[in-house]
Amino acid sequence: MWFWLSVIALLCWSGSDLFSKIGCRDQDDKLGYLKMVIAVGVVMGLHAAYEIFVGGTEITLGIMLKYLPVSLLYISSMTIGYLGLRYIELSISSPICNSSGALVAILYLAMNGLSDMNPWMLAAVALVSFGVIGLGIVEANEDEDLRRARQDVGNYRYAKSWLAIALPVIYCLLDALGTFADSLVLETLDEASANVAYELTFLLAGICCFIYVVLIRGDRLLPKAEGPKYLGAIFETAGQFAYIYAIGDSDHVMYAAPIISAYCTVSVLWSRLFLKERLGWKHYLMIALVIIGIVILGIFDV
Repeated sequence: MWFWLSVIALLCWSGSDLFSKIGCRDQDDKLGYLKMVIAVGVVMGLHAAYEIFVGGTEITLGIMLKYLPVSLLYISSMTIGYLGLRYIELSISSPICNSSGALVAILYLAMNGLSDMNPWMLAAVALVSFGVIGLGIVEANEDEDLRRARQDVGNYRYAKSWLAIALPVIYCLLDALGTFADSLVLETLDEASANVAYELTFLLAGICCFIYVVLIRGDRLLPKAEGPKYLGAIFETAGQFAYIYAIGDSDHVMYAAPIISAYCTVSVLWSRLFLKERLGWKHYLMIALVIIGIVILGIFDV
C-alpha cells in the first residue's frame, strides 16, 4: 500500500496547494488568509475528534503543551504561506515553500558537520538554494511588459514586490524550524498523539481567527468564496493522513519519500492547467533546479 498512499499524499497536497490558491488569491479580500486558517482549523478539528473518540488516540493538556512550540511554528508558516498566495503565482510559491527540507539539512549540518552528510544531499541543498535565490533574482529583474503579457492569460496580475518572494521564503524558514523541532520532540512523544495535538491547536487558531474576522471586523463568510478554502483544508488533512502511513512503512520509505516530496511539481502542473499561469523560461529553469534538489533530498530521507 505504500505506493498508493504516497501517490494519494502527492495528489492531496498538490490539490491543497491549488484550492488554497483559489481561496486566497482575491486581492480585494484582505482577510482571506485568515479565513483559510478557519477552514483548516475546522477540518483538522473534526479529524482530531475522530482520532480521539473513534481511534482512541491519547491526548492530554501536557501533550498539547509539549508539542505547542512545534504546532505554532507549523501554523505560523501556513498562515504566512496563505497570505503569500495573494502576491505571487502558485507555480513560484510552491517550489519555494517546499525548499524547507533543504534548510533542515542545513540545520543538521550546523549541528553535526559535513562528515555524516551524503555528497548527493549536499548537492541537493546547493541546487535548492541556488534555485530559490535564482527565482528571486528572476522575479526582481523581469521586464514589466513581459510580466503583464504572460499574466493576462490567467486574468490575474501580480505587481513586482519584495513581499512576493519574501513571504514564501518566511514560510520555508518557519516550516524548516518546525520540522527540525518536530524531529526532537517526537523522540519522547507518540506520533499519533502529537498529530492530534497539532490539529487541536490549529482548531484553536481557527477559532481565534473566526472571532477576529467575523465578530471583531464584521466580515462575512460567503459559501461561494469559502468553498475552495474548505476543499483545500480537506486535501491538506487527507494528505497528512496518507503521508503518515506511507512513511511509516520503513521498508519502502526510501521510495515513498521522493514521490511525496515531488508534489510541488504537480502543483506547478495544476497551476498551468487550471489557473492558466504562464512563466518565463528562466522561472521554469530555476523551478526545475529546486524540484530536482527536493527529489534528491527525498530519496536520501531514510
